[in-house]
Amino acid sequence: MSDDVFRDGAFHAETWSFPKDDEKLPPSGPVAVGKARFLIEIQALRSRNGEIGVVLTPGESLDGIVDHLDRITLVALRFTRYSDGRPYSIARILRDRYDYKGELRATGDVLRDQVKFLLRAGFDTLDVAHAGTREALRSGAVVAMTHHYQPASAETSEGRTSTAPWRRVSS
Repeated sequence: MSDDVFRDGAFHAETWSFPKDDEKLPPSGPVAVGKARFLIEIQALRSRNGEIGVVLTPGESLDGIVDHLDRITLVALRFTRYSDGRPYSIARILRDRYDYKGELRATGDVLRDQVKFLLRAGFDTLDVAHAGTREALRSGAVVAMTHHYQPASAETSEGRTSTAPWRRVSS
């Protein structure tokens, strides 16, 4: 995890702590842990003074955490490889099926070509380590297509064309 994250068109200081599985939880403040630790320590996490987050790695499902989504204010999905699309699917499921309103963060191998797709899938925060992608985000050089066939999770960011109702146009 980096020192700052990209949200709402700008970089912001990181406010979450991400203790490793063998590290003690901080006494207060927002904390995000892996799924296994979350499921084992749910009572201790809920008794803390601070927001709770869960970090999912590729291949991990939402089993076990869905019942707690009302208490989870951050779900961070790790991208370990550029070509791995599983976090996109989990993001869409969280937003569309479970109506998750908390912060949805993409972490790891996030490249500039993915940014618009990540936002369309429902991510609202990017933890970007790749220097070129960070610079492109800072300078506003991330450009993508605006016409789509699949609806986005953020329906308010797009409209339909009058000539082909199945096409969408994003702003």
